[in-house]
Amino acid sequence: MAQQINEIMTADPTTVTPQTPIVEVARLMREEDIGEVLIAEGDHLRGLVTDRDLVVRAMADARDVESTTAQDVGSTDLVTCSAQDDVSEAVRLMREHALRRLPVLDGDVLVGVVSLGDLALEQDRGSALGDISATEPNR
Repeated sequence: MAQQINEIMTADPTTVTPQTPIVEVARLMREEDIGEVLIAEGDHLRGLVTDRDLVVRAMADARDVESTTAQDVGSTDLVTCSAQDDVSEAVRLMREHALRRLPVLDGDVLVGVVSLGDLALEQDRGSALGDISATEPNR
């Protein structure tokens, strides 16, 4: 069983710049079959955009998808964890802040992302959430 976040995280997460139009963010999510994209400048985390952000902060307000950017709809006040943190720390942070994913930093450099599904698979593959997380996505 993994002890540190860097053993279970997704390394090299999908990122966009703060100025990326949300139409490109949505296409990237579709192409990579993911529900979140990290906003970064170089190796430095600036925010996070989820599929829910696109709906609630852009579509619901009828914002223009070409001129609205990732930084316009993304969250910037993020909870993060360190690549060297124990897995239990990620569980604690997700529980405390009701999160489904945590960006992973090494110092101030973005190195990965850990999701609720990653933790479920690591902690108890036979649990309902672990079983769902291990299933191939619908196409």
